[in-house]
Amino acid sequence: MTKKKCGKIAIIGQPNVGKSTLLNFILGQKLSITSRKAQTTRNQILGIHSEKNIQFIFVDTPGYQQKFLNQMNKRMNKSVTSVFHDVDVVIFMSEPKTLNEIEIELVKMIPNDTPVVNLINKIDRVKNKNKILELININSELQIFKKIIPASIKLKDNQKIILQEIAEFLPVQDFIFDVDDITDKNERFLAAEIIREKIFRLTGDELPYSVAVEIENFEHKDNLRRIFGTILVDKDSQKPVVIGKDGEKLKRISTESRRDMEKLFQSKIWLEIWVKVQKNWYDDARALKSLGI
Repeated sequence: MTKKKCGKIAIIGQPNVGKSTLLNFILGQKLSITSRKAQTTRNQILGIHSEKNIQFIFVDTPGYQQKFLNQMNKRMNKSVTSVFHDVDVVIFMSEPKTLNEIEIELVKMIPNDTPVVNLINKIDRVKNKNKILELININSELQIFKKIIPASIKLKDNQKIILQEIAEFLPVQDFIFDVDDITDKNERFLAAEIIREKIFRLTGDELPYSVAVEIENFEHKDNLRRIFGTILVDKDSQKPVVIGKDGEKLKRISTESRRDMEKLFQSKIWLEIWVKVQKNWYDDARALKSLGI
């Protein structure tokens, strides 16, 4: 009888290196939201991928950075480093370029007895493949990484290789979650994340990332979910950016959010969204706690 393996894998790195995209590709569906904006991910998000004899429990984390250090960003950085003592292996994602001081600082925080795999993403953008080999040699000299994997995570074959490479670090034990589980997050959290993604994608550079979504009420009866959410912005001037002319932008945010929710929850969705100004919410400990950050 083949023994089962099961373990937790942290996915860490700076903003926009592809952490959430990697998780979504492996799971085969969108769980962790993505956008061009840095630090789109604000919470640790558990993604569960089960194969015949192996269960991978991925922990997607916010992008680690030192540029903005308000209360929210401090909490997000802490959520990255706090995961190190609770996982079996760490995937440190980077781009095909020399690691910067903040990246090196981050990986040096990882306990010595926790294996670290350096996943160099986006190698399809590098024309001269010798540069990839040079980068692997440079990163190897840090003597931190158990393995270095150059990859383009959007390729199915590359995803399989990544899973094969990290499987050896997982302990032999029974599965922790049911084989059909994909996350430990509840639907209320996932609904808020979907709305937040649509805000980022549809407002572009018009709106800074200081926007949050709070689900005021979530009702589930038969095949219908009634969801009432509030979009929090920091300034009065940001409110019309979200609402748009004649409410068109907010209507589109709602329509696209509802479409994604129906796909994820496999049910009909009634969605109502309001926009509210709450100044400096990202620096307010009580507000952050109520938002689960």
